[in-house]
Amino acid sequence: MASESSFDVVSKVDRQEVDNALNQAAKEISQRYDFKNVDASIAWSGETIVMRANSEDRVKAVLDVFQTKLIRRGVSLKAVDAGDPHLSGKEYRIEAGLKEGLDQENAKKISKIIREQGPKNIKAQITGDELRVSAKSRDDLQAVIALLKGSDLDVALQFVNYR
Repeated sequence: MASESSFDVVSKVDRQEVDNALNQAAKEISQRYDFKNVDASIAWSGETIVMRANSEDRVKAVLDVFQTKLIRRGVSLKAVDAGDPHLSGKEYRIEAGLKEGLDQENAKKISKIIREQGPKNIKAQITGDELRVSAKSRDDLQAVIALLKGSDLDVALQFVNYR
């Protein structure tokens, strides 16, 4: 009898890579000519990232620089939840949080996609903030991974513990 193969679908963010991207963005913002005299900055504030500038356009440019650095470091933009610019005193701010873990709603949505569009003998089981997918055939599991990569979901997915 063949043993079951499985993998876990998770949504995790490498905080060190995010921190590196933030530091690179802060360095670029301090050196670029178009950010001179606009009091632009980006920094951690507890668990959120706060971007500041004296105009709405400049704070959006700070966000763009940060997103570019994230992409270059291999962090999905779906993992960063950036709000809209809002006026706070004399400066504009954007606050961005990191989305980690699969919530129940997204896990159920992924499970439904696997049931409806994936191979028939696949089992998907929600455990906490991850989803375990198992089947007898490794080819079926690889088909599920390809299916999920092609799906338009609003979370960044990683596939771990493939055995």
